[in-house]
Amino acid sequence: MLSILLSAFLLAACTICMHAAGISLLLRYSTRTGAHPPTTPFAISRTLLRVVWWLLLLHLTEITLWALFYLWRGYLPDAEAAFYFSGVTYTTVGYGDIVLAKSYRLLAPLEGLVGVLMCSLSMGYFFVVVNRILQGQPQRSPSSSGEH
Repeated sequence: MLSILLSAFLLAACTICMHAAGISLLLRYSTRTGAHPPTTPFAISRTLLRVVWWLLLLHLTEITLWALFYLWRGYLPDAEAAFYFSGVTYTTVGYGDIVLAKSYRLLAPLEGLVGVLMCSLSMGYFFVVVNRILQGQPQRSPSSSGEH
């Protein structure tokens, strides 16, 4: 059991480092591309789409890390099962149609917990991006919005 916990903590550390690096790259890119947030509908859509695709790619990479571990250790029979199990565990969907053997099953809740934390970090970053876009929008005076 100790080796399973150690493996889970090492995988969690790698996942957290990957996520931190991915968010850092996204932050670096967003600050490098200009100081002003987008203001046109097309530019806003492009920015949000770029962020969402990057975050999806980041999460898929992290799911792949766990899946490759399951495959490497022989905990699951093939790549499809490993990727599927890792995906439903990381996202906490947890269908339960594929499960780890009893001696390895402690990995599943730890992967789920890491997945929840990484998704929360992504949501926080997405909130920052949307907030930055909203702050860059021209301010409307109360009289121009139809209020008297």
